[in-house]
Amino acid sequence: MKVTVIGAGYVGLVQSAGLAHLGHTVRVGESNPERLSLLRAAKLPIYEPGLEELFARALAHDLISLHADNHEAVRGADVIFLALPTPPDGDGRADLSILEAAVRDLAPSLESSAILAVKSTVPVGTNALLRRILDETGCSASVVSNPEFLSEGSAVEDFLKAERIVIGADLAADADVLRRLYGGLAATIVVTDPVSAELTKYAANAYLATRLTFFNAVSNLAEEVGADVTDVLRAVGLDRRIGPHFMRPGPGYGGSCFPKDTSALLSIAGDVGYSFPLLESVISTNDLQRDRIVERISSEFDGDLTGVKIAVWGLAFKAGTDDIRDSPAVAIGQALARRGATVEAWDPEALFADFIAAEGPLEAVDDADLLLVATEWPEFLRIDLAEVAKRMAGDMVFDARNLLDPDAVRTAGLLYRCLGRPKA
Repeated sequence: MKVTVIGAGYVGLVQSAGLAHLGHTVRVGESNPERLSLLRAAKLPIYEPGLEELFARALAHDLISLHADNHEAVRGADVIFLALPTPPDGDGRADLSILEAAVRDLAPSLESSAILAVKSTVPVGTNALLRRILDETGCSASVVSNPEFLSEGSAVEDFLKAERIVIGADLAADADVLRRLYGGLAATIVVTDPVSAELTKYAANAYLATRLTFFNAVSNLAEEVGADVTDVLRAVGLDRRIGPHFMRPGPGYGGSCFPKDTSALLSIAGDVGYSFPLLESVISTNDLQRDRIVERISSEFDGDLTGVKIAVWGLAFKAGTDDIRDSPAVAIGQALARRGATVEAWDPEALFADFIAAEGPLEAVDDADLLLVATEWPEFLRIDLAEVAKRMAGDMVFDARNLLDPDAVRTAGLLYRCLGRPKA
């Protein structure tokens, strides 16, 4: 099929490369000239394992073309995916202004048989809103909802080995077109109405955020009662009704989706008069998790971080990405700096201008009073801890991801602190 993807951001790039891999001809519309220049050189503006290779291969086989003019990009397309940003506004709602403006602009160039597929994460009712915009302009193209379920760090596999594809369509014929488009994938196809499809995206992310937050709270309780959260969660996860996923204690959720989507879902509930105290608690508890870690680190220095150097391993909100949006690692580092600490950080992929940027993980710990492991990069497991101990001025390791082996840390002559394991 002839496919267009409007927006070469995270979602748009994965969608473009994935559909080209399935054999479709994909036109990508992107208004940012710097990003467009990078893409034409087969280089990506983001880090995502396997994506650059997939994109470059499609580009080399002329399955992807890049266009600065969106009207040119949509000409003759069967399906146009809208992968545009919907950032939170001041009260947590998704800002649809970019999406709305794009649809108004594109309407005159759309074929009557074309299908607009909304890939952006949008609140309930957006499909109907875009339908009204098209009607106002006299455009008879269809609108469907096709939410994405990509996880940063594994997005390529999430596309190629998708567990489910959700299609929200008013017309069965439109759903059939998208079903054929994804025909090369073994995913379960869920066809529903647009409103249900829109809510599915938010419900999935809000549940995962809730699950992660609950087990962080269990980890905190384990510290207070003297239990080992590793054993607790292993035993709980063996229950087939629960499973072991999203149970690892850490500094809370972050990134581009969970914070934005939980707030947006809360706003959606409020707009229809539904009280959602469970979700309110998830959001506030996630914030408290970061504060708890800051307080624990501060207590190691009797509450005074003035002149203390803290080395931070990891800036990305999770391993496998360079995304620092709402990253717990960054938020904790900033809080420590506000209390007087000097923060020097290293991450395999991510950067943050407010911290001293180390040349490597060992350089970061030079003369450090405390090492904070803030992101669960596997690279940190390969670092010589004896060398870390030799370079540090202090001897404290605070493992906010429970990543390191406590015995290995202690063997190197360092003190070990982590989450939910007071005896470790």
